[in-house]
Amino acid sequence: MPDVGNTRARYRRILRFAARYIVQTWWYELVLTRFGLTKFVARGRTARMTRIAQRFHVLAVDLGGLMIKVGQYMSSRLDVLPPEITRELAGLQDEVPPVPFDDIRRLAEAELGVPLERAYASFDPTPLAAASLGQAHRARLAPVDAGDMGYDEAVVKVQRPGIEVIVDVDLAALRRVAGWLSRVRFVANRVDLPALVEEFATTSLEEIDYLHEAQNAERFAANFADDPRVAAPEVVWERTTRRVLTLADVTAIKISDRAALVAAGIDPKQVAHQFAAVMFDQLFRDGYFHADPHPGNIFVTPVAGPAASASASPSLGATDAAAPAWQLTFIDFGMMGEVPDGLRRGLQQLMLAVAARDGKRLVQAIQGVGFLLPTAETYELERAMTELFARFGGMGFAELAQVDERELRSFAIEFGEVVRSLPFQLPENFLLIIRAMSLTSGMCSTLDPQFNLWDAVEPYAAQLLRDQRGGLVQTVGREALSVAGTAWRLPGRLEGLVDRVESGRLVAQSPRIEQRMTRLERVAGRIVSAVVFVGLFLGGILLRDDEPGWGVALIVASVVPLLHAVFAGVFGRRGPG
Repeated sequence: MPDVGNTRARYRRILRFAARYIVQTWWYELVLTRFGLTKFVARGRTARMTRIAQRFHVLAVDLGGLMIKVGQYMSSRLDVLPPEITRELAGLQDEVPPVPFDDIRRLAEAELGVPLERAYASFDPTPLAAASLGQAHRARLAPVDAGDMGYDEAVVKVQRPGIEVIVDVDLAALRRVAGWLSRVRFVANRVDLPALVEEFATTSLEEIDYLHEAQNAERFAANFADDPRVAAPEVVWERTTRRVLTLADVTAIKISDRAALVAAGIDPKQVAHQFAAVMFDQLFRDGYFHADPHPGNIFVTPVAGPAASASASPSLGATDAAAPAWQLTFIDFGMMGEVPDGLRRGLQQLMLAVAARDGKRLVQAIQGVGFLLPTAETYELERAMTELFARFGGMGFAELAQVDERELRSFAIEFGEVVRSLPFQLPENFLLIIRAMSLTSGMCSTLDPQFNLWDAVEPYAAQLLRDQRGGLVQTVGREALSVAGTAWRLPGRLEGLVDRVESGRLVAQSPRIEQRMTRLERVAGRIVSAVVFVGLFLGGILLRDDEPGWGVALIVASVVPLLHAVFAGVFGRRGPG
């Protein structure tokens, strides 16, 4: 346990570590590259990052507190950090040293106001789990409490003694480091680090208030009250305070224990897809999500028999199907995130763009979410996203591992240069969203090495489209009217352009130019007709099953622009030019 009294030494140690590696990174990545040593820097980058991860691992385990949380977050970023780093920090999920039981007893008895022997029928001194901010012990409820709750097996979560002081010191150090980095123009122009630290601070302070966590647990359980796929522990309020939390014991098979899942007759691949669907529900349906879904916080619980529910398919309006005879049981609700309605709608559009492999639409969705500032020039990003989908779209981690490392590195360098050139900011709560989805993707890939997040998104996006079919009709209509309006105005604009050419602002009175302008007008009209046809026809196909009337009407209506697109060129060639 860290020495709470020596807060100044703790504070200075964190700052020394950060300063050392900030300066090292600045020297290698900014100074040496300007002297033409880019290849030399690239060759040693992985080894340097691994050493930093190893030393941070030692620091985090030694200090505990929020340093563990920072390391856990980095270990979850399988999507952006090299595997050497994530592997090195992954042990932080389970490597937190326990607090001596005498310290736990003193704190729990002070909080509950009675000896543990009176508060509980029994209390196991060996911790069930040790986390960075608290630790859990198995217990049996006293007969009176057991009679009220209907069960006697419980888990008691007790806060680490002195953790409030440690959190304050760690936050002060993180604020100082963020202040240093915010003075670097490259960093300040792209991300508001002080704001991110404050968001992290808010989450951390809420996490050490167990009354707040108990309320979170009840809200989460209410959201899934009618969903047999998901379970959550019940709160024993009579034995819960700000620093002691008593819950029903729901421990079962740890979600990452593939061997135990297989032994119980549970398919890990099915668990992966179910888990992804449940996390999508939290983000896109409820707007309230578990932001710390690492393996220690999710159990797979066998149930007595199958129930009727939406199984691995998305639950947004999903049809009922027979669910497997197990549930996903979530625990530890100290870190929860909320997605405002506007951001949730933006994330839905983001998901639809990913499912459609549409680079331009994805960039528009990113702007809509607020990730990119309005001044951002997005052409190169659209091009990069289109190339990303064309080359790597649909690949899971296992397939990406088979891609030539040189090709991945080349694309990563080019893509990184594009991203670094853009001004961006993280919307509120976006850090928690990134954390949740990173942990989800990593966990699913552990359960199923062939797991493909693209495939998990596609059926969910399709369901979202079906649920929004009324809006889809309006959207198709608006797009058709918009394109038709453009087609109607285009001849006039071309004629105006010709007038400007002839008026002397651009001297060009060659008959050849006039002929080319006439051809351009004709071709533009056919292109517009083709776009209108595609929009109406696809809209009809999408709606044919759910809205037969609308579907047939749109397909029939698409014939008119199709005829114009095909035959306008035939008849047009009979004229002059």
